[in-house]
Amino acid sequence: MKSLKKRYLRDNLMKVFLVGNTIVVLTPLIIILLYVFIQGIGAINIDLFTQELGSPSRAMTGRPTGLVHTIIGTFVVDILALIIAVPFGLGAGIMLSEYPDNKLNPIMRVMNDTLNGMPAVLKGLLAWALVVKPMGSFSGLSGGVALAFVMLPIIARSTESSLMNIPWSIREAGLAIGLPRWRVIMSIVIPASKSGLATGLLIAFARAAGEAAPLMFTSFGNNYKSSTLIGWIMGPVDTLPQRLYSLAISPYAQWHQLGWAAGILLLSFVILSFIIVRIVIREKNY
Repeated sequence: MKSLKKRYLRDNLMKVFLVGNTIVVLTPLIIILLYVFIQGIGAINIDLFTQELGSPSRAMTGRPTGLVHTIIGTFVVDILALIIAVPFGLGAGIMLSEYPDNKLNPIMRVMNDTLNGMPAVLKGLLAWALVVKPMGSFSGLSGGVALAFVMLPIIARSTESSLMNIPWSIREAGLAIGLPRWRVIMSIVIPASKSGLATGLLIAFARAAGEAAPLMFTSFGNNYKSSTLIGWIMGPVDTLPQRLYSLAISPYAQWHQLGWAAGILLLSFVILSFIIVRIVIREKNY
């Protein structure tokens, strides 16, 4: 009986410990979210989603200002980054997990770890040297390449970990019925690990979505909308992280509040992305 009471006591103490740690971890996050929301809610209006930022005089004279060009630019650059990073990241993760004896794997692992540990500003400089300098101009494409460098090592490592969690017996079953190796990977292993793959993709996307430093050397920023689709890809574009930084260090009080609003938009963008992807890939219980 005494032994049972001690177990209950230890169990309750552990529950208190875990709940306390959870509160300690969540409290700073809640404080940050509330502070950003309180500071920026005053700038959330229809103009924010329909008007351009324009010149400083536009805000100082009371004319409507917004961040519609920044929102569109963020979508363009992030989508370009995903298009570039996902195939290469998944391919690298599959190679590391499914072909562990390949001679290229040690080199690939070292390069992946090096790229993952490289400061984001250096990835921006790398994208500048590879894309901006040959093109002769800043562009949304170069911004997408810079963010792809941020996403790629995270996607590769998370893909490797997710695929390694799938039992080898599943692969052996597919090979036993005559399926080629690539078909086993594409039709059995990857669908079985879709939850882990999606989690890794979300982590990589969230990491890249908040980066401002690489974009200063690549997409550069723009206070106005582009008139054509090609202009969004091949010309300078604005993004939320970069614009948030620019507004925060500006000397204009009107722009400071827009900066807080940009913070709300960026947080909402990342949170909604997590929710949408989780809804799409959630397991159906019958």
